[in-house]
Amino acid sequence: MSTPTSNNVILSFQDLDIRFTLRGQTLNAIRGISLDVYRGESLAIVGESGSGKSVFTKSAMGLLDANGVIAGGHIWYEGKDLTTFTREKEWLTIRGKEIAMVMQDPMTSLNPLKTVGEQILEAVLLHQDLRGEAAKRAAIQALAAVGIDDPERRYKQYPHEFSGGMRQRVVIAIAVACRPKILICDEPTTALDVTIQAQILDLIKALQKKLDLTTIYITHDLGVVANVADRIAVMYAGDIVEVGRCEEVFYDPKHPYTWALLSSLPQLGVKGQDLYSIQGTPPNLFYEVKGDAFAPRNPQALNIDFVERPPFFEVSPTHKARTWLLDPRSPKVEPPEHIRHLRQKGGYPHG
Repeated sequence: MSTPTSNNVILSFQDLDIRFTLRGQTLNAIRGISLDVYRGESLAIVGESGSGKSVFTKSAMGLLDANGVIAGGHIWYEGKDLTTFTREKEWLTIRGKEIAMVMQDPMTSLNPLKTVGEQILEAVLLHQDLRGEAAKRAAIQALAAVGIDDPERRYKQYPHEFSGGMRQRVVIAIAVACRPKILICDEPTTALDVTIQAQILDLIKALQKKLDLTTIYITHDLGVVANVADRIAVMYAGDIVEVGRCEEVFYDPKHPYTWALLSSLPQLGVKGQDLYSIQGTPPNLFYEVKGDAFAPRNPQALNIDFVERPPFFEVSPTHKARTWLLDPRSPKVEPPEHIRHLRQKGGYPHG
């Protein structure tokens, strides 16, 4: 990954605020997030289910549900502010063509009534200047590029004739057939067994290098992204609480929520001891969040955590965290034993 500078920012979220209206109430799903994505990097966005990861990234593709609205902030891509887009025609210049997404469940992403080849062909016809036999060849090449054997025969088959791992490869083929610059992978390995998970992650990594992609992974499992991410952004309750290079977040995490996420990894469990679990539940985003959203679940929370939202404190030029523990006036709080053990042990915990 190249050194982050303003020149190589490909996608920039600035003070993004996203709200949903449900049964007359307003849910503040994304609470003033600012994040830069750098050209050619692999960024992982991690956090519990419901933390806002998918909503956050879908906003850059115009895929918010009908009751969702960007209430404030900006999303900059190649000099365009995507928050100003109001028509589907505008979004079609970005969605697929510039920013593509691999959804977490390939069976709901693929049309069971159309052959796999037809579905890849649609992407080729829509986003590449190809027609007829040339378009068909490009679709078959896309199947071959994602490691599907005998692509000419497979081109004519239906999704139900493929295994789960093969279907995920097809979804990736559709995404890369659009020739995007950014590939968002929303929990791309959730429904797959461990062996296939590793194969899919290796495939995405290889495609990133081959096609010069910028990749964004969305996951709840830090172990999954340990060997594919350059940087990690940790999300909690619609906010990013820590961001840094992979090794910084794994070996020198600063936010108590990042400590809790890492401690929850089964790979860090000790034989004969109960696995760590985060107590309590995330806050209800129908109500205003005061202070640090994680404070009620944090046994080491400071009094100020319940009163005032912490700013971002810089740990290094590439690492920052939104926690009062980094304030010079704060008492020294040591990370849990699991985190110290991980630091001493070295080597990322594999998913």
